[in-house]
Amino acid sequence: MPSRAAPTTQSPPIPAGLTRDQLLEIYRYLRLTRTLEERLTALYRQSKVIGGLFRSLGQEGESVGSAYALARGPNPDILSPLIRNLGSMLVMGAEPIAILRQYMAKAESPTRGRELNVHFNDLDKGYLGQISHLGDMIPVMAGIALTFKLRGEPRVGLVYVGDGATSTGTFHEGLNFAAVQKVPLVVIAEYNRWAYSTPPEKQFAVKDLAEKAKAYGIPAVTLDGNDVLAVYEATRFAVERARSGHGVHFVEVKTYRRKGHAEHDDQHYVPKEELDWWAKENDPVDRYVKRLVQEEWVEERELKAIDDRVRVEIDQATDACAGEPLPPGESALGGVYADPAAAPRHWYRSL
Repeated sequence: MPSRAAPTTQSPPIPAGLTRDQLLEIYRYLRLTRTLEERLTALYRQSKVIGGLFRSLGQEGESVGSAYALARGPNPDILSPLIRNLGSMLVMGAEPIAILRQYMAKAESPTRGRELNVHFNDLDKGYLGQISHLGDMIPVMAGIALTFKLRGEPRVGLVYVGDGATSTGTFHEGLNFAAVQKVPLVVIAEYNRWAYSTPPEKQFAVKDLAEKAKAYGIPAVTLDGNDVLAVYEATRFAVERARSGHGVHFVEVKTYRRKGHAEHDDQHYVPKEELDWWAKENDPVDRYVKRLVQEEWVEERELKAIDDRVRVEIDQATDACAGEPLPPGESALGGVYADPAAAPRHWYRSL
């Protein structure tokens, strides 16, 4: 009898049209986000961070997955991150050393020590610093997306909002305007269970945030925000539709904020067992790694190599900027007055 060949097994096809190299790149951004924030936490506890520190622990997947669906490079799409979307900025090209300098208010930081955390722009790379007031970036990004439409540019705007922001008037006004104008805008709504210390059931009656968007005639989907590939696939679809002239799209991501509003918030209002469950059972980075390995799309040694490179990158960036000076006091008027040197002296300058 002729010999039979041994059966062969093949890995399942990679979803969402991604390549193996792209899967590894997404993992690098996830690991870079978490490692950088862990370093910022250490610096904060050493009193080296000026102002507040806002972690995205447990939400890295939706930031990275959504931003990865945007066009980068020359004439990029533009996104507007919130305080928990550091991963999206890294995807668009923000450098760890710039983030570290910004948090430590160094003279060479993107805002020269004038602003805090992620409140800075780089439109060439594709991100616009946020306005702190919740919901206000919806009309701002609607305006930017409108310029893309009026100029005939094949570009898309993407804006993040939290569940608390969807309770503001600005959110509704901006969303309605964007829908009526059919601007190329994608809204990522983060249902992370806490608006500072307010749970969803105490601020709105709908089950899903997507219901609010549908009221304005906007296509909306709700999905697992801790499934990185699902977020990427849904956002890519929304981005492609927006780019081809179909107007605003709304993507609701169900996730969980595993740290307080900022490092100063001890989360006493959150049940410990709830935090423990999300950390052990539904961590977006752990879930992504598990799927990559189980589906045999990548090897564990490749992920380990990325971990090692990221640690070195963060160490080198920290060493390079930790000892840099703060901005000199006399530079405070730069960018405020047209001719700071000619500005009249004030009494407090002589103190």
